[in-house]
Amino acid sequence: MIEFGDFYQRIAKGPLSPWLNTLPSQLTAWQKESLHGKFKMWFNAVDRLPLLQPEKLDLLHSVTANMLEPLPQGQREGIENLLRNLMPWRKGPFSLYDVEIDTEWRSDWKWDRVLPHISSLAGRTILDVGCGSGYHMWRMIGAGAHLAVGIDPMQLFLCQFEAVRKLLGGDQRAHLLPLGIEQLPELNAFDTVFSMGVLYHRRSPLDHLYQLKNQLVNGGELVLETLVVEGDSQQVLVPGDRYAQMNNIYFIPSAEALKGWLLKCGFVNVRIADVSVTTLDEQRRTPWMTSESLAEFLDPNDPTKTIEGYPAPRRALLIANKP
Repeated sequence: MIEFGDFYQRIAKGPLSPWLNTLPSQLTAWQKESLHGKFKMWFNAVDRLPLLQPEKLDLLHSVTANMLEPLPQGQREGIENLLRNLMPWRKGPFSLYDVEIDTEWRSDWKWDRVLPHISSLAGRTILDVGCGSGYHMWRMIGAGAHLAVGIDPMQLFLCQFEAVRKLLGGDQRAHLLPLGIEQLPELNAFDTVFSMGVLYHRRSPLDHLYQLKNQLVNGGELVLETLVVEGDSQQVLVPGDRYAQMNNIYFIPSAEALKGWLLKCGFVNVRIADVSVTTLDEQRRTPWMTSESLAEFLDPNDPTKTIEGYPAPRRALLIANKP
C-alpha cells in the first residue's frame, strides 16, 4: 500500500502542521475503502519499478530523467512495460530513461501559457487541485517551489505519480494525496493555489472558489484555468446532459463572468491572463491514451462546435490574489 509518512514528517513543523489533525485519519480511511478493481495491478507496477537516481534531470523545461549512458535495453523495456500498465496517461509528457510517455494532453503547452503570468514560484509552498498524474507539480519544483502538494481522488493518477516519483529518485518535494478539495480544512497556508481544469466539473463553482481562497495565505496567488465561452460579463453556458461527451460539466462562464465571480468571492487584483482555443494538437489520442479524445468530441462538419452543438472548448487563465 502507498504510504504517506514522509509527507506527514515534511509538514510536521511549519504552516501546514494543523493539517495533521485530520489528514492521517482521512488517508487511513481511504486505504480501508474499496479500491478500484485495477488498483492492485497499478500498485504492483509501481512496486516493481526500480528506484533510479537520474544522472541527468530536467524539471525546468520538461520532466526528463536519464543516465549518462543509456539503460540496458532489457531494463528500459521492462520500465516501459510497467508504465504501460498504468495507461491511460492523460497529463504529461514524460521522458524517463528514453521511455517517451506521449500523453493525451500536451500539458507542457499549458504550462508555457501559465508561467509568464504568475509570480515566481521560488521558495513557495503550492497546492495543485485536481493535479492528475502530477505533471505540473514537477514543473513547479523545476521552477523553484519549496513544496508542491497535489490533490486528486483518482487512484490511477496517484499510481502514475508514484511511478514517476520513483524514476525521479524518490523526490520528496512533491506529494499527491487522494483527496478532493472539499475534504481539506481551511488551512490558509499555501503561497500559491492552482486549479486547472476543475471548475467546470463543480456543481457549485462559487463554493469551489471559496474553497480555493481558504487554502491561501493572505496575499497568496490563485492560478485558475478553466473552460470558458465567448461573451460579456453575464454570459454563462449551462450544458444539457453532455458537453464534448462529458456528463459532468455544469457551468461554463465567459472569462468576464468568471472575473466577476472571483471578485464576488473576495479576490483582488483579478486579471484575465490568457484565452485560447484547445487544438487537436494539444489534446489527442496517442499510443499511451488510445480511447476517444477531442477529435471525436467535435462536430465532424464544424470543428468550432462540439458534437452536441455547443461552442468548441476554449480555455481561459485568470490570476487573482487573496487580500
